[in-house]
Amino acid sequence: MSCRQLSTALLTLVLLSAAATLTAAEHTKDSLDDVEKKINDGKAVLIDVREQSEWDEGHLEMATLVPLSDLRKGRKPTSLPTDRIVYAHCASGKRCLDAADRLIKLGYDVRPLKDGYRELLKAGFKKAE
Repeated sequence: MSCRQLSTALLTLVLLSAAATLTAAEHTKDSLDDVEKKINDGKAVLIDVREQSEWDEGHLEMATLVPLSDLRKGRKPTSLPTDRIVYAHCASGKRCLDAADRLIKLGYDVRPLKDGYRELLKAGFKKAE
């Protein structure tokens, strides 16, 4: 293998590795009204991918906690249905993209929300008491 071929092969490998680490999931285009309707109709579930301490400070009434840290450790959520849409939220809309990538690989139809916890409260989602 020539030096040029080796350089090309290495560059290709670096580019493929970088592409594999990029987030593939994108925030859903579903409106918050549609999200809430699908959850209320039983067609979807809502997960909160923040950490336990954040959840303990306040969370949405209809959400289930699935911490991103658990997903990063390779823990598959046992309570999530694979036959319904999974809407994911976090504090600011960033961690849910990472969580979505991981859950999509496990076969879930995940749609990350751009709105974070506080924005969802302002939009009318109910806080758990």
